[in-house]
Amino acid sequence: MKIMSNELLVAAYRDAKKNEHESEWIRLLKSEMKKRGLKP
Repeated sequence: MKIMSNELLVAAYRDAKKNEHESEWIRLLKSEMKKRGLKP
């Protein structure tokens, strides 16, 4: 999933949380952020 930049990853995570997307997608984004050392 290294295609997204850090900024896009954070934005996608916040958007998914705000719009209550499926929990699998949120969990995937969150784990990728953790790998990169970012905070949600």
